[in-house]
Formats: sequence, C-alpha cells, structure tokens
Amino acid sequence: MRKWEHYEHTADVGIRGYGESLEEAFEAVALALFDVMVEVRKVESKDCREVEVEGEDLMALLYNFLEELLVLHDMEGLVFGDVDVEIEKTGEGYRLRAKACGEVLDYEKHEPKEEVKAITYHEMKIEQLPDGRWMAQLVPDI
Repeated sequence: MRKWEHYEHTADVGIRGYGESLEEAFEAVALALFDVMVEVRKVESKDCREVEVEGEDLMALLYNFLEELLVLHDMEGLVFGDVDVEIEKTGEGYRLRAKACGEVLDYEKHEPKEEVKAITYHEMKIEQLPDGRWMAQLVPDI
C-alpha cells in the first residue's frame, strides 16, 4: 500500500513516499510531489503518459523520474493523480518505466497550492525500513 506525506523543512516542504516495494515508494513520492502543487485526490485519470528514464543509481533514477513528470506538468499543464512504476536493474544502473495518469490543471477543481520549480537532491533518501517497507524522500525547490 503506497502512502505519502509532507514534512516541514526550513523554507520549503519535504515529500516522502512509502510502499511495500521500491516501485510503490516511487509512486507515492510522485503523488506527494503533485500534492504539493494541487489537491491530488481531485485529479482524475483522463490522460495518461508513458515515461521511461534511466539512472546510474536509485537516487539518479528518482531524480530523473520526478523531473520528467515535472517537465510534463510544465510543458502540457498536466497534473497526475495516479502513477504505476516498474523498475529494473540494468548493466549501467536502473531503468524505470511508468504510466502516469491525470488531467490538465483546472484551477477551480484542483485547488492549486505551491509551484514546484525543480527537483533537487536536497535531503534525498531512498531506503528499506526495518519493517520491510520502502521510503523515498526529497525536498523539491518551491
């Protein structure tokens, strides 16, 4: 079961995603990212995009994944409320394939909050917790 939360940070907001698997943690942190921008639970899955990124390690993979989603938001005005992620180990690192579904931002429906300017490595952490669940976190540039 994926779950996300925001945590306080000096001038920004941190995002943290949890999941039973690494993939679920990545899905949850992506939803946390969009929940910083809009009321993500009000986003309907009307328009889906396929995303594929690679990274030399899991932190680069997370960065590249969230950056790709942010580019889709900036270029096409999309906000995402559902994400399905697959991660595989490759000879050079990792590959992530995702299906992100959402819709074009509607200011009345989605209740815009903060604008995320960029993905950062600030406080980025990806780890398996003692209970076996996975957690991924970072502080995006607001």
